[in-house]
Amino acid sequence: MAAADVGDDVIDVDPTVQRLQELTAELLGKEAAIFMPSGSMTNQIAVRIHCKPGDEFICETGCHIYNYEQAAFAQLSGVAARTVDGDGGVLQPGQLVGLIRPVNDHLVRTRLVCLENTHNRGAGRIQPYEYVAEICNWAQDHGLRTHLDGARLFNAVVATRIEADRWARHFDTVSVCFSKGLGAPVGSALAGPKEMIQEARRHRKLFGGAMRQAGIIAAGALYALENNIPRLAEDHANAQLLADAIRGIEGLTLTSDTVDTNIIIFRVDPTLGTASEFLARLHSAGVSVLAVSPTQIRAVTHLDVSEEQVRQAGEILRQVATPVSEAS
Repeated sequence: MAAADVGDDVIDVDPTVQRLQELTAELLGKEAAIFMPSGSMTNQIAVRIHCKPGDEFICETGCHIYNYEQAAFAQLSGVAARTVDGDGGVLQPGQLVGLIRPVNDHLVRTRLVCLENTHNRGAGRIQPYEYVAEICNWAQDHGLRTHLDGARLFNAVVATRIEADRWARHFDTVSVCFSKGLGAPVGSALAGPKEMIQEARRHRKLFGGAMRQAGIIAAGALYALENNIPRLAEDHANAQLLADAIRGIEGLTLTSDTVDTNIIIFRVDPTLGTASEFLARLHSAGVSVLAVSPTQIRAVTHLDVSEEQVRQAGEILRQVATPVSEAS
């Protein structure tokens, strides 16, 4: 990164950013891609270029765009969201039938369908490929645009052995993140048709995401893309080890017994305290996790955590899972 070849990505070209964008577009089978600081920005700009103020998009209730981006689609673009409850983040194609609003002056206009793969709140759940294809075909048949929040798309690629361009072909635009499992310090990209990506560039400037000598951070993302996709399988294997440990601990229950990729969410029995209390004890013992509800904790395996450390984490979980009454 320190030795990156840089330029000015705001007014001209940064050569390292350009290489990153070209490789991203190639891997996703799209005409073009644009580098941005975050996945929230790539998602929100995608919504903005697909929808006008007064439009709505359809998404799964637990998705990142709806839950973790401050409803920026409403604040920044005047767009509404229509949520549909999935099963662990997975939507059945039939759930969308009948959701398109009729053309009527009184009604919001349905314009876009957004999917998330893998699904964060769904504990890293992979959207079944056949569902993705059917949902996107349905959307396109009805004149709707499609966007994929693929922050963890490469986890799905490695787990299913379905190449990224096959997943991406069903969507008008695709967002991917370099700072999740791929391990780069910062950055995401939005890919799609050249005309849309040119429009996205205008909105990136508007949202404050245009960066000058961005090759410094793009170099980290480029390295991650070129080197770290296959090793995601290690994270998936480590997640299975941790899930096996949790299955054997009284008072802890996986929210989904099937662990698709590198995210595990488990419930904490009230006898062990709240999720926040249990998390505090884990942190004191050297295990970093995240409370995602009063009763649920999320754990994520990644390239900075070895198999040995995951086994240690499982043993610490077992030690910490002592009922509050006994611990006191």
